[in-house]
Order: sequence, then C-alpha cells, then structure tokens
Amino acid sequence: MNESQKNPTKQYYENLAKTIIKNLEKRQMEGYYCETTKEAIDKLLSLMPPSSTIGFGGSMTLVETGILDLLKTHDYTLYDRDVATTKEEQKQVYTNIFNSDYFLMSTNAITIQGELINIDNRSNRVSFLCFGPEHVIIIAGMNKVVTDVDSGMKRVRNIASPKNTVRLHKHTPCSITGVCSDCFSPDCICSQIVVTRFSHIPNRIKVILVGEDLGY
Repeated sequence: MNESQKNPTKQYYENLAKTIIKNLEKRQMEGYYCETTKEAIDKLLSLMPPSSTIGFGGSMTLVETGILDLLKTHDYTLYDRDVATTKEEQKQVYTNIFNSDYFLMSTNAITIQGELINIDNRSNRVSFLCFGPEHVIIIAGMNKVVTDVDSGMKRVRNIASPKNTVRLHKHTPCSITGVCSDCFSPDCICSQIVVTRFSHIPNRIKVILVGEDLGY
C-alpha cells in the first residue's frame, strides 16, 4: 500500500513516529515504529535473544497486548513480582530484575522531542528505567505522544494517574474527580516524577512506538 492509499490517521502516526525516532537518536535512545500490536510483538521478540532474563514494570500496555502471557511460552526467564508470596521473595525478585538482561515497560508520556515522562508509586519501575537492567525496552501506543514535557506532566496527572487509581481501587481525590489535586493522600500513586532526556549508555533504552491506542 502506498502512502496515498493509507488511512490518514495511520499515515499521521507513521510520519510523527519518524520525527520522534530521529529525536530519540539525538538522545542516544533507539526507536522503532510498528503499525500494529502484532508487528510490535515481533519486533520485541527480535530484540531479545532466547534464554534472556526479563523483568517488567506495571503496565496496562503490556497486559493489553498480551506480551506478558506470550513471553511465558518462550525460552525466557521472566521475573514476576506478583508470584512472590513473602517480602523476602519480593526482594529477591527485585534483585533479579535489577540484574536482568531486559526490562520491559511502557511510558506515561513521550514528547515529540523524544523525552520520556513517568510518574511512579513505589518507584521500582522508574528506578529500573534509570539504572540496573542491561537493556530497557519501552512499548508505547501513539496515544502517549505529547508536544512537550509540560503537556506530558498534565497528561500523566489528569489521564494516566486518575485511571490507574480507579483500576487499583485507590482512595485519592483524582479517583473521584478525575482531576489531579496534587494530593498527599496515603494512597497517592505519584511519588516520583522522572523525565528521561538522555541515555548515558548509548541505545540502552529502546522505544517501540505502536500505531494504536494502548494503555493509559
């Protein structure tokens, strides 16, 4: 199918993704664009050799795409914190993830300039993004794209976080109003705000952009 025959939205996503990928390169991050979830899964699998060790952060994108269930059927060692039954087991899982070959996650927002914006509760997800696992692979729908960091912050606070508080049954103002109140609730899930603007290790962080709406 040539460009003139493509769905305008699909073509827009592709054009925008090309711009973001160029800007990711300037920040020593590697970017890819996949039109569909299936293509994104194929790309993800191509990036991770068999027998790799893999950790992952909480992500509706990983759940919606079926990636986590799929990985369990392949020749990978998957470190899943949800199977830990004690604090000691959970601590060991986090230690394993820190030393893993790959860490999978989505991002709460990504700017056109290639900056990643993430807000976290316990902060294990953003900490592994910043340091630890040898490779980080981010899968993000094009619905996560924003114009700049300020827009990204607003998106996370007023779209991603309120939806997640409802999903996690948290008692926060945004779970009721749908709007961030910059709260100090005991159930607040916005403990750490991290903007990733550059990867000190070239291409440690890889971003797979998907031409679909995925996650929050």
